[in-house]
Amino acid sequence: MSSDTRLAFAHPSERAEATAPNGEGGLRDRISLRDYITEVEIGAFQQERGHLQRIKFNVVVEVEPLTGPIDDDVDRILSYDRVTEAIDAELGAERLNLLETLAARVAERILLEPQALRVFVRIEKIDRGPYSLGVEIMREQGGIDSAAVEVVEAPHPRIVFLSNEMINGDGLPRTIDDLAGDEMPLIFCVGAGETPAPTSCVAQAQRRIDLLAIEQNAWVLAGRDKRCVVVETRTELDWAMKNGQICVWAPSKIALDASDCPDTNDGLILAAWFAGELQASELVVAGTDAPQCDVPVRVL
Repeated sequence: MSSDTRLAFAHPSERAEATAPNGEGGLRDRISLRDYITEVEIGAFQQERGHLQRIKFNVVVEVEPLTGPIDDDVDRILSYDRVTEAIDAELGAERLNLLETLAARVAERILLEPQALRVFVRIEKIDRGPYSLGVEIMREQGGIDSAAVEVVEAPHPRIVFLSNEMINGDGLPRTIDDLAGDEMPLIFCVGAGETPAPTSCVAQAQRRIDLLAIEQNAWVLAGRDKRCVVVETRTELDWAMKNGQICVWAPSKIALDASDCPDTNDGLILAAWFAGELQASELVVAGTDAPQCDVPVRVL
C-alpha cells in the first residue's frame, strides 16, 4: 500500500504529522482523542430517523508549544474536556443529517479555543454494515478571512397563525393585504385541516402523519392565494424572507430535525415555537386565542 493511501486511513494524528508546517513556526504540539464512541440520531435517510446509531470520533488538535515551565498547571493547556465538550454541545444542538455538517461544527467550536491552531476531525458510522462509513476534515485558524465576510443580520419576520375559519373565509385576501402592508417578512403557520388524519400505533409514524396533516392545510392556504408559497427548509425561508416572498410553513423537516421542537400536533404551539426559533418580531394569532410564546403576541 502506498504511503498516501496508508495515510488516508491512518489515525488523524499521523495525517497531522505528515502535513505539519515546515520551517520557522512549524513546530506544534498535538493533543488527540481516539475512538470516542457515542450514540446519536443522525442521517438523511428515513430509516435513520427515530433510531440511535453509534458514531466514532477521532480528533487531533494542534496547539502552540508552551513557553516556559508548565508548572503542572491545567489552566495553561487545552484540556481534553474541551474536545469532548465540543462534540457533546454540537450533538445536543439539533438533529443533523450529515456527518460533514457535524464535523465542521465540531471543528469550528474547537477552534474557538485560543490555543487551537489546526484541528482534524474524523467521524465514522460504525453500525451501517460490516464496515465503517465516515468523513474526515481539517480546519485551521485563519482559514476564513473574517474581515472579508459580510455579516448580514438575519431578518425578524412576522409569524401569523391562521385558524381554519380564517383560511376558508371570504376575508382571507383582505387579511393577507393588511398583514403584508409593510416591509416585514411574512410567514403563515396553520394547524391541521378539519379532515381527521390517519392513526398509527407507532409513535414516530404518527408524528410524521400529524405533521403532514398540517402541511396539507398549508397547501390549502397556498391554493387560496397565489401570493403564498409553501416552504419547508431554512434555506428556502431565508431566501424568501430576503426577497419579499410570502411563505406558508410546512413544518415536517424543521420540526423533525430540531432537538427541542415540541412533540405535538397542535399547530398553534408549533407556530409559537417556530416564532421563537426565528426570533420573530411578533406572533400574530388570527381566529384563536393567544399561546405562550417567547416573542410578542398580537391577536387579530
